[in-house]
This record gives sequence, C-alpha cells and structure tokens, in this order.
Amino acid sequence: MSGEGVDEAGWDLEPGDESAPLVEAVGRLLRICREAAGMRVPEFGEAIGYGEDMVRKIERGARIPRPEFLDRADEILSAGGHLKAFKEDVEKARYPKKVRELKALEDRAVEVLLYSNHSIQGLLQTPEYARALFEMAQPVYSQDEVERGTAARMARKAIFERDPAPTLSFVQEQVTLERPLGGKMVLRRQLEHLLEVGQLRNVTLQVMPTDLAEHAGVHHGPIQVLKFSDGTAIGRCPGAFNGRPVTSPRDLRILDLRYGTIRAQALTPGESLAFIERVRGKL
Repeated sequence: MSGEGVDEAGWDLEPGDESAPLVEAVGRLLRICREAAGMRVPEFGEAIGYGEDMVRKIERGARIPRPEFLDRADEILSAGGHLKAFKEDVEKARYPKKVRELKALEDRAVEVLLYSNHSIQGLLQTPEYARALFEMAQPVYSQDEVERGTAARMARKAIFERDPAPTLSFVQEQVTLERPLGGKMVLRRQLEHLLEVGQLRNVTLQVMPTDLAEHAGVHHGPIQVLKFSDGTAIGRCPGAFNGRPVTSPRDLRILDLRYGTIRAQALTPGESLAFIERVRGKL
C-alpha cells in the first residue's frame, strides 16, 4: 500500500468492467451527499483521511470505493444510510470480472471436483498463502492488484458457509503440500487450515503421492468441474479442449473419468490427513 494510505480507499475500475454503471452511480451519490452537507472536496478529503484526487476519482466513478469508505462517508456526511446501502454491491464490484463470474458459478454448484498440481487450490488457500502467490507472479502485479486478487480469492471461500452445503472434493499433489511458497510459517498455517477443512462432513481432501508409477493427471494438468442442481455442469482442464470451459455431456464425461481415476489413485481421505499432519510436523 502507498505510504500515504490513499490506495486504501478502493481499487481502480478496470476498462470495460460491467460494474461501471454501479460505481458511477455510487460516485454521483457521494458527490450529491457531500454537496448537500455543504462540504468541498478538500474539506471532505481531510475529514475522511484521503487526498482530493482520490475523492474526485471515486465521485466520477473511476475508482471502486471500499465498503469501509462508504461507512465513514455516510457518517461524516450524515447520509442517513444511503451510502451504506451500496456496501454489498460495491463489495462484489471490487473483484475482477473473471472472479465474479467464477464465484457466481460456485454459488450455484451442488458438487465441485478440483485437482491441483502446482499450488494449493484457490478455495483452500489462506490469505497469507494467496497473497504470496500473487506477489511472486511475473510480470509483477502492483500492490493494488495483489490486495484485490487476495480479497477476491478469500471471498470465494464463502462456499464453505453455504447451507445446504455443496459436496466438495479436492485432490492435491504431494509437492503442493511440501513447497514452502511464502515461507515455512505460511506453509505451516496453510497445512493447519487444510487439516481443519478436511474435517468438514461435506469435504473430501486427498493427496496424490509423488512416488506413484501411474498417474491419470500427468498429461492434462488441473481439473475443475462444477455440477448444478438442474443436472448441468461446467468443467475446465488447461491441457484439454484448448483450455476452454466445456459443458457438453461428452466432454464432461471425459473430465469425470479422468478425475475419478485420479481420486482412485490418490491416498484415501484418512491417509491424506495423516500425511498432511506429518508434513506439518516437519516444519
């Protein structure tokens, strides 16, 4: 974050973002409330703790305000809750478009199948682990992009709180549990989180051992399959179907077959949790 703290007010709106009308409407409302309170931009900026440029960017809809910003603005301007009313919508708008689309699918899914081979699967990541992954990306992400990406990934974890709970199946390569991305303490906390998640009744967590002589996932890489209550589904495998999401029964059967074989080759859930416990104990 910037030393002046101005970046903490929100995130720049991405070009072509479908949330632009919402962000612009919030900006106009902020300006109306500010003017009704008889405050000029410099005065309001000083009261809320942000520079004039940041306030002007939010008012013209070029920057997505954080929910906390709207809370403080509502109080300072005596807006009667009108600014706070947009908090939930703004919370969603601040995430990148791809993440919003993925989260919308995950919110509908009744069954999720996920195989990961390079890092811990996104839904299982702790904030520290996720942030470390974003920070090591090349080309380098800005700090704003790192924070926005981390927040978006954490928002997806709401899937664990749904009621009724979806069925979640994860298969992780052994190497993802041993590679200390972000440092040993980050990995240790990540493994502790896996042990906690692995105890949930709707979650199956398995480890694919490195010493297997056969492995159904070596040719095509990670697998994602989301199944919905109406019998439809969507899947993706970077090494198959040109990396595009697929919805046809034929393509989904291929992913189901591949994932089913990977699960059968992996350690059982009980063996997997014991393995994770042993790795954690060595850190």
